[in-house]
Amino acid sequence: MARQKPLNLYRNIGIIAHIDAGKTTTTERILYYTGKKHQIIDVHDTKDGKGSTTTDYLEQEKKRGITIQSAAVSTEWKGHQINVIDTPGHVDFTIEVNRSLRVLDGAVVVFDGVAGVEPQTETNWRLADQYNVPRMCYVNKMDRIGANFKHAVDGIKNRLGANIVLCQVPLGSSDDFIGMVDLIAGAGYIWDSSDKDSKWETIPLDQVADHPKVKAFTTTADTEWVSKLAELRSQSIESAVEMDDDAMHAYLDGQEPTLETLKKCIRKGCVAGKLVPVFCGSSYRNKGVQQMLDGVVDYMPYPGENGGISMVDEDGNIIGEQAVTDDAPVRALAFKVINDQFGTLTFTRIYSGVIKKGDTLQNVTRGKKERIGRIVEVQANATKEIDEVRAGDICAFVSLKETETGDSLTDPQHPVLLERMRFPDPVISVAVEPKSRNDIDKLSTALYKMVKADPSLRMEVDQETGQTVLKGMGELHLEITIDRMRTELGVEANMGKPKVSFREAFGQTVEHTYTHKKQSGGSGQFAEVKMIFEPGEPGSGVVFSDEVVGGRVPREYIPAVEHAITVESREGQVAGYEVLDFKARLVDGKYHDVDSSALAFEIAGRACFREAQKMSKPKLLEPIMKLEVVTEADYLGDVIGDINRRRGSISEQGQKGTNAFVQGFVPLAEMFGYINFLRSATSGRGTFTMIFDHYEEVPASMVAKLMEKEAK
Repeated sequence: MARQKPLNLYRNIGIIAHIDAGKTTTTERILYYTGKKHQIIDVHDTKDGKGSTTTDYLEQEKKRGITIQSAAVSTEWKGHQINVIDTPGHVDFTIEVNRSLRVLDGAVVVFDGVAGVEPQTETNWRLADQYNVPRMCYVNKMDRIGANFKHAVDGIKNRLGANIVLCQVPLGSSDDFIGMVDLIAGAGYIWDSSDKDSKWETIPLDQVADHPKVKAFTTTADTEWVSKLAELRSQSIESAVEMDDDAMHAYLDGQEPTLETLKKCIRKGCVAGKLVPVFCGSSYRNKGVQQMLDGVVDYMPYPGENGGISMVDEDGNIIGEQAVTDDAPVRALAFKVINDQFGTLTFTRIYSGVIKKGDTLQNVTRGKKERIGRIVEVQANATKEIDEVRAGDICAFVSLKETETGDSLTDPQHPVLLERMRFPDPVISVAVEPKSRNDIDKLSTALYKMVKADPSLRMEVDQETGQTVLKGMGELHLEITIDRMRTELGVEANMGKPKVSFREAFGQTVEHTYTHKKQSGGSGQFAEVKMIFEPGEPGSGVVFSDEVVGGRVPREYIPAVEHAITVESREGQVAGYEVLDFKARLVDGKYHDVDSSALAFEIAGRACFREAQKMSKPKLLEPIMKLEVVTEADYLGDVIGDINRRRGSISEQGQKGTNAFVQGFVPLAEMFGYINFLRSATSGRGTFTMIFDHYEEVPASMVAKLMEKEAK
């Protein structure tokens, strides 16, 4: 079957922003105005659980009114096929933005007109830089009290470092928001009402200031924008023609560029990542979404327009680039795996070639073959079967067995690895256990499925405590993962916190003699050992030294004593934790010709160790983490004060680019929930890394308190 629509009529875009900037509301309006749905559901109407927006269909999303996982929808606008991915804005779910941006050709960055640039916007912007994704900005919520277009635009220029071109400026703000001026087309759009089907009036630029609704503006800021329209249009034209030498020369010669030329110049700059078009509107009040869609068609790249995908060797070194074309071997990237009621759906971006139902592909990442049974086009939580997909398409394959997020699927005759995604490391962990005996077997299967679907989750079994530990990006992330196991996989689990792996040590040198004697008829048991236990240097480990002279303990029994010390040191006498860094010297002993044996000497060695450790005034040791926090200098005082409160010490502080950093050492036991403190104290702008450094003695006054906490 031949291609139905030329590649240059495709747009694969993501809607990205800070939480609560209006991404899902904007997506709802896109679907309404493109004719994909006939009713609009607003996010705040979903919390009763009865309705849901198209892309926020999970129970957890409806309850909380936030987006948790990215959802894909396809629609058409003016003859163009637009594949839209609505992504989460909460920092715990940055992975969803990460993997979506990896496979998208462009992104619409949504801003709250009141808040402007927010912390998660900065994070998402950096991700888009990392994957070289062209962007356009949409300043939403211009109808809110306090909306300030200038504040938002200044933030985009100064904090995000974007070279912007103002395509639109608002007419009014908050209750006076009536529409916008298109500086490129040289026209104003004024809406009749806020109704979803409201029409707008198109007015020439030089007549905007005389419109009765514009004359009724009540704030100076709103009238200032109107007074500067001619000047702003000139600035936008200059920014546009700079992208094209011919247009620039013609403009300098006094020739006014046509609308077609201006759009071509802006598109050229946007696709190359040199220019960021800025639009405005109010999705909730149904103003500006159609114009923003026109911007997507006019300025966002079609698949492959700003390059293909890099091919890499096994070490990740780039060895070439695959162009987006049907006439090449199949090259596709699996970017998301979800478990739903129909089985596993593997979302895939096709970069080259044609994939038909029944084809066999090579999973190059895992060295396995995958047969493509069913191919579906996804509309959020609904699917539509299709027979084939081509270069530039985004689809889902049903029930692939081996493929995980980030895997490369290619023609078996031409295997090649595609550039992988980079996933963040988890920053928080909790212990997970089944609620009932019936869920014990199902729990590990459910956790495996959740981890396979979400690469920012990690699961491991703590060898010391026997707990199953789940690691993720934040407490909300982990809480929702456990909740989704219940709703999607029918597995109930309790979430606790993992126990800290403490250690123990000898407090001082002890010399101790232990005699093991057992005689109850028949052959008895006899062994006596005299040992000296000395605290060692940190990191020295357990050292056994045989210092027996004159055959007081026969050679064949000494390995049994050494084995006894090694085994017994795994469980100390303070609280049952492993004993570290000591030297055990066997200096003397006694034996019996008949009653002595290796077993008797092992028993004596174990008992000698236990009693000697108790006598040595043993120490409890705790893991100390090396911590680095990077944040804006304004927040540094709060961060340092908190580290001190957590029994930490500061080792270094200074500048990293425009940010400040502080390094120090903090006990792990004090670090649970730290991510929440840091986000709160730094308005979400602080980041931290934490790695194990060494063990250190717990202050005597803290031992009882910590042990009590651990026992809970």
